[in-house]
Amino acid sequence: MLYLINIDYFTMFSKKLSKILVFILILPFLFNSCANRGDARKSPPNPKERLKRNMEEGRGFRIMDSVQKSSTNYEFATTNELWRASLDSIDFMPLSSVNYSGGIIVTDWYSNNQNNNESVKISIRFLTNEIRSDALNIKLFKKVCNESNNCKVSESSGEVIKELKKKILTRAKIYEAQKKEKNFKSYNVPKD
Repeated sequence: MLYLINIDYFTMFSKKLSKILVFILILPFLFNSCANRGDARKSPPNPKERLKRNMEEGRGFRIMDSVQKSSTNYEFATTNELWRASLDSIDFMPLSSVNYSGGIIVTDWYSNNQNNNESVKISIRFLTNEIRSDALNIKLFKKVCNESNNCKVSESSGEVIKELKKKILTRAKIYEAQKKEKNFKSYNVPKD
């Protein structure tokens, strides 16, 4: 008799457990239906056209694409266009401190061969990852030394900073366009 009670208790427990598991598996789909779907006026009424547009914009889901990517490919700072463009723009200067997570690049003192008594140092701070003119805070320091090795350091502002910022933003836009072109995958709508 005690054996039958234990079996009944076990079957009752397993039925409740299976109901809980089914509910947990269905729960994400219920919350997904509450997601913001966007403006219906901007979506084409034909489902095939919507599917094509979503796949072209990268909002689609392809099972075979996720299966084929089995190799481990780590992209550290190569995905941030501003970061790459900044490093490429000042690649002729020696770097003193580079911190991707802190969002700062500091070069070492650099002097060209024409005037050994003058050197410059550049500090680039990233305020946002978006490619826009206020995303970068660039500071240029100038060090002028005389013959007795007395040096004077001053912060410089002007055309050099504007030109450097313009060069970085232009290059970042090029990198962004290349990334979009590389990641674009056309979707062929099946014909009925």
